[in-house]
Amino acid sequence: MEFRQATVTDISNIAKLHARSWRETYSDALSATFLQHEVEKNRENTWIKRLTTPEPNQRVIVAELDGVFCGFICAFGGKHPTNGTIIDNLHVYSEYKGKGIGTKLLHLAALWAKENYPTHGIYLEVLKSNPNAIRFYESLGGKRAGEAIWNTPCGNSVSEYVYRWDTPDTLTNAKQTA
Repeated sequence: MEFRQATVTDISNIAKLHARSWRETYSDALSATFLQHEVEKNRENTWIKRLTTPEPNQRVIVAELDGVFCGFICAFGGKHPTNGTIIDNLHVYSEYKGKGIGTKLLHLAALWAKENYPTHGIYLEVLKSNPNAIRFYESLGGKRAGEAIWNTPCGNSVSEYVYRWDTPDTLTNAKQTA
């Protein structure tokens, strides 16, 4: 398994996985029309912007297994005054889940946050309707810290939980096998 910082050459792979992941997981949150006809272009536009004109506090890491793209994470350091660094995206192709890729991506993002935003916690938002992701984050020591609303790209408002780790060390010290 190899992990590296994303480049503009990863835009297509990241956008395709992001769109596929939303189709597989967010059918209750996003409209059928959006998922069928708009999600790929929407995600492509997001990743073109993020990787051609990155924010100074942005970190995107990709995972490859034997040269095959299989996942990515995107974090924004110090994004929130209370919660700290946000894990804005974490996606792994379903056929690669259970191999520790998501855990390793989270740990790498936490190490980056520790180096660059050491006094901040780490948080993410997860749909209330995504029990698999909730269990995963809880297995890594994430604590539910609140609730939020996601105003989706197709105009829906969806309930989510905020999960938090008090410091990057809390996440980097979480079990490596989750």
